[in-house]
Amino acid sequence: MTQDEKRAGSLDGLRVMVIDDSKTIRRTAETLLKREGAEVVTAVDGFEALAKIADQKPQIIFVDIMMPRLDGYQTCALIKNNQVFRHTPVIMLSSKDGLFDKARGRIVGSERYVTKPFTREELLDAIRQHVNA
Repeated sequence: MTQDEKRAGSLDGLRVMVIDDSKTIRRTAETLLKREGAEVVTAVDGFEALAKIADQKPQIIFVDIMMPRLDGYQTCALIKNNQVFRHTPVIMLSSKDGLFDKARGRIVGSERYVTKPFTREELLDAIRQHVNA
């Protein structure tokens, strides 16, 4: 069995939410994660995500920073201020790689910051680091 075969399906049953206003990013993340066995829920923005989180109970959340209506920082803060989801890891996604953005992400409670475009390994690494799958 090859390394890739061993890793395939390594996320079986893991519920992941991807929040991004870019259809391309949502579809890319969803395809990569489903291939690994994860259940993926997507949302276009923070409002849609907050409506779905209570029903879906994701075990890890990837959220874009730059979104209309409710940005990633606001969305993360709202998730972290909720008693039920306070311990759910939130990974920020951004095309900007600035120190200020990373610091601001930490302030609102995100566990990690991944720069777009991300690789399969970056997504999987973030999940492995923050979820006991």
